[in-house]
Amino acid sequence: MSTASTPAGPLAGIRIVELGGIGPGPFAGMLLADQGAEVIRVDRPADAGTASKHPILHRGRRSVALDLKDPAGVEAVLAVIDTADAVIEGFRPGVAERLGLGPEICLARNPELVYGRMTGWGQDGPLAQAPGHDINYIAVAGALGALGAADENPPLPLNLVGDMGGGGMLLALGITTALVSARRTGEGQVVDAAMTDGTAVQLALIHGLLAIGRWEDARGVNLFDGGAPFYRTYRTSDGGHMAVGSVEPHFYAVLLQVLGLTGDPLFAGQHDRDSWPAMRARLAEIFAGRSREEWTAAFDGTQSCVTPVYGLTEAATHPHNLARGTYYTEGGVLQPAPAPRFQGTPPGTPRPAPVVGAHTREVLAEVGLA
Repeated sequence: MSTASTPAGPLAGIRIVELGGIGPGPFAGMLLADQGAEVIRVDRPADAGTASKHPILHRGRRSVALDLKDPAGVEAVLAVIDTADAVIEGFRPGVAERLGLGPEICLARNPELVYGRMTGWGQDGPLAQAPGHDINYIAVAGALGALGAADENPPLPLNLVGDMGGGGMLLALGITTALVSARRTGEGQVVDAAMTDGTAVQLALIHGLLAIGRWEDARGVNLFDGGAPFYRTYRTSDGGHMAVGSVEPHFYAVLLQVLGLTGDPLFAGQHDRDSWPAMRARLAEIFAGRSREEWTAAFDGTQSCVTPVYGLTEAATHPHNLARGTYYTEGGVLQPAPAPRFQGTPPGTPRPAPVVGAHTREVLAEVGLA
C-alpha cells in the first residue's frame, strides 16, 4: 500500500506503523524491516532531532515525531495507519484505546489492517495491568525455574527468552501470519502477543519430555540444563570456557577419545545419572588443565560437538560467522545481519537507524497532510 521506496526482501511493499515503544516491539519491527517491510516508527516530539538510543533495534525505519496526547497528532497517526498493512503497539492494555488509537478505531477505518499488540502478560488475565520485565514473565511462565544448577539461583538468560524470543519474534510471526490471512480473506485482525505465552511455547520440547518421563521438574539434573556431563560448559585454564554438546553416542565417543577417556569405567554408561556428578567433576578437572585455544585446537575437525565459548565482539571474528556474513559493521556499529535468509528475495543491508523525527514531513506529505 506504500508509495515510498522500500528495500528488497520478501516483505517489500508491506507498510507497518510502529507506535514507539521499547524492547520486544521494536525488535519485531526490526525483524520485519530487515525483510523488506517499510516500517514507520512514531516517536515522541521531545526526542526529535536526536540520534536513536537503539541504533540496531531501530535500523531500517523511517521516524516521525508526533504527540499522541494531542488530538491533531493522533489524527495524523490514524491517517498514516489508514495506508498501512499492520500496526505494532506495545502499551499496557487500554492505553491505546484511551489515546484514540485502539484496534477498534483503526480496523473500522482500515478493515484489512493487522493490529499487533505486544505485552508481557497479555491483553487479559489477573496480571494484565501489572508491571513487569523479562525476568518476571519467564519466571511465571516456568522457564526461569528450569534453568541453572540445582544448588544455585536460576541464571538470567539475558532478555532472550522473554523479550526477544517469546515477545518480539512471536509478534513478528503473528503479524506475518495475520497478513497472509488478511490477503486471503480481506479481513484484518488483532494479534495478542504476550511474552508469557511466547515463553511457554518455547518450552514445548521440555514439556514433551516431562510428559513421557524423560525430564525431571527440577534444575540441573536433566539432559539440557547442565545436569548431563556431556551437555554443559567447562572452564579452561585461562579463564575461558568450552561448550560440550556431545549428546549422541558417536559424538560422545569422540569426546572421550580426545580427552583420553576411552575405556574409562566411569564414563562407560553415558546416561547413568547416578554417575553424572562424578563425571562432571572429572571433566571439569580435565578441561581446567589446558587453555581454551589449546582445547579448540584439540577438537578442531573432530565430530564431537565441542566448541569454544565466545564473547559478543569475539564471535564476529569466527571464520564461520565471517564466511556467512552473520555480523556486519555499519557506521562503526557491529550488529547481526538479517535472518533468516531467503534465496529468491534477499533483503540487502538495512538502513541505519534514523534521527528521531527525520521523516515527519515526508511521511505526512505521503498521506496528504501538511
